[in-house]
Amino acid sequence: MRRLPLRQILCALPLVAVAVWVSQHWSLIETGGREVLAADRFWLLMAVVTTLLGWVAVSFARQGTVLERLPAKRLVVTQFAAGAANHLLPSGIGAGAVNIRFMARCGVPPARYSAALALYFLAEGVSRVALLLLLLLAFPEALRLQTLLPEQIGLPLVATAGVALLAVLVAVVLAVGRLRRLVGTFLRTALTDVRSLHARPGRVLALWGGSLAFPLLQAAGLVAVALSLELPVPVAHIVLAYMAASVVAAAVPSPGGIGSVDASLVVALVAIGASVGAATSTVLAYRLITIWLPLLPGALVLGALVRRKVI
Repeated sequence: MRRLPLRQILCALPLVAVAVWVSQHWSLIETGGREVLAADRFWLLMAVVTTLLGWVAVSFARQGTVLERLPAKRLVVTQFAAGAANHLLPSGIGAGAVNIRFMARCGVPPARYSAALALYFLAEGVSRVALLLLLLLAFPEALRLQTLLPEQIGLPLVATAGVALLAVLVAVVLAVGRLRRLVGTFLRTALTDVRSLHARPGRVLALWGGSLAFPLLQAAGLVAVALSLELPVPVAHIVLAYMAASVVAAAVPSPGGIGSVDASLVVALVAIGASVGAATSTVLAYRLITIWLPLLPGALVLGALVRRKVI
């Protein structure tokens, strides 16, 4: 009996994963589809445009993490495929794995592409938090972060838990000699790359410009969907709600943020004045455009990239 080559199996895995995922979330897809059909077509088109531009922004940010010049077209296509992988694995693992394979194929050494991945996540996190703080300063009464968490879990408790977890991780690294040396080597490589990258204005602009543009484009997509459904909430407040929800949801590892982002977005929109029904409809339509519609094409592209050995 003929055995299937491993690469053919890997090409088929994204499609199988998408089929399983869709079967598990079909009711949400159906509900979101009905909301989209009833919405304003122009603003929905704008949401699609911001989603497409988001992959371009991510491509700039990824280029900004390495000194080597990555092939631009393949980089953008890889980010589209990585989006599909990211919806199937939690906490950015899918997108990270795809980008690691892509950079390895482009000749970036393992230590350097690991540092590049860490720098990307750091820049993205810093950018989101910075934008959130700026919006909170500009609109201090629009949203209370406490409303994004259950009443029994206060912000001080979350901060304490985060500090405790960090302390435990540091203690483990310091206690295990091999792990300490491994982390030390990684940090030295990462710091060397960061200094080299920030000595090149083009890389600085790509890294931080892309990292800032990506969440703003995502927020713009949510604004466009809200306008298509005539959500009676100020645009700036919707952007603030998105930033707050995305920062909070980042602490909950789930594939593509499904569940964590959805719930946080609904609560955030309610916190700025939207009704529960309107907020839920807006989030469902938004996630349909940004996640569910690109999922199958992204999986097909991912399989094609594996087949052609781009990743």
